[in-house]
Amino acid sequence: MLKAPLARGWIILTLVVSLIVIGTVGYMKLTNSSVIDGLYMTIITISTVGYREIADLSPVGKIFTIFIILSGLGIVSYSLLEAVSFLIDGGVKRIFRRKAMEKQIAMMVDHIIVCGAGQTGSSVIEQFLLTKTQFIVVENQEARAHELEEAGVLVICGDATNEDVLIQAGILQAKGLVSCLDNDAQNVYTILTARGLNPKLHIVARSIEKGSAKKLKRAGADKTISPNEIGGVRMAYLMLKPHVVSFLDIVNRFDDELLEMGEVTVEPDADLSGVMIKDAGIPQRTGLIIIAIQSPGGKLRFNPGPNEQLPSGCSMLVLGKPDKIEMLRAIASHKKKT
Repeated sequence: MLKAPLARGWIILTLVVSLIVIGTVGYMKLTNSSVIDGLYMTIITISTVGYREIADLSPVGKIFTIFIILSGLGIVSYSLLEAVSFLIDGGVKRIFRRKAMEKQIAMMVDHIIVCGAGQTGSSVIEQFLLTKTQFIVVENQEARAHELEEAGVLVICGDATNEDVLIQAGILQAKGLVSCLDNDAQNVYTILTARGLNPKLHIVARSIEKGSAKKLKRAGADKTISPNEIGGVRMAYLMLKPHVVSFLDIVNRFDDELLEMGEVTVEPDADLSGVMIKDAGIPQRTGLIIIAIQSPGGKLRFNPGPNEQLPSGCSMLVLGKPDKIEMLRAIASHKKKT
């Protein structure tokens, strides 16, 4: 984030050092003096303090002194302009904000790391913001990373394939990683690195080339998705079955409120464990729709009947508002009274 100000700082330092070296060498030649005397003449000339000269200057020496003075004034003026520009551009504010962000990132636990903030990554970020998901973005394009930082998104500017960058993003404490970089090779390398650092990590990866999904899964991805294929299927449905797509849009966003699919696990010894769906009263208590149930080690059963039981450890796939899904998670984890 601070590369541009640091680069300008190095330019100023280089100009100052170069002027001192040129002045020192020049005065040594013009006055037949030592290095210390040449440096002394250069410093008092640049600073314009008016101390005594070590020797009388020839016309050439006076012209050289004028050059040193003007160059020194030019560098000082340039330095002042850069300092004012740095303050006006919010450089100091940006430094403090960056430090606060780094501290916040270091304290995060059970978050999700989004690698890449391109078109696909931006959609992921937007969804996470809507659902108030805790996440960190790793983006190697400085301009894009700065945009995200200005928007209040936690972001690290760096290469997601780099182990140190992932550690900085809290990969050891994270619960998931979404890899949506520009090509499959980068995604594969990121997955391999992430899986090596955190074997328990849940990884979802973007598949770009046809047939790359298998490679990504071999590298360690739990799930893969191809935006191109999904986009193609959606376009075909819009042409062949437009009403189906319209219904799906309504399901995802109903009455200007976000609906989402959620997975809720019935904890062992919970109130819901072993209870029939009709007796659990989930729709009445939460307003959620039970789409499917999966028993531990069993297959996913869609549209379960009212007389079907909720075995201990089973997972329910439900549809509804995010806060209601959290409510059901609390209910499904509430222990039976003994």
